[in-house]
Amino acid sequence: MKNITVTVPDEVYRGARIAAAELGASVSALVTGYLERLADTGGEFRRLEAQQERIFDSIAGFRANGRLSRDESHERAALR
Repeated sequence: MKNITVTVPDEVYRGARIAAAELGASVSALVTGYLERLADTGGEFRRLEAQQERIFDSIAGFRANGRLSRDESHERAALR
């Protein structure tokens, strides 16, 4: 594990300490979590892409070949 030093304004540090206390965590844990998410942006993209594919695959009965032709879509009598 590596140590890093970060300089932030006093207001930011106080706000981070308060947020960490409310979450029952340390400022270090919050920063570590943020950096882990930042470093894994490709993983998140792949996860969302896979989720999108699953959703598309679950949609039944929606196909482009089932659409009405231009003429059919303008036949108002057929809609009544």
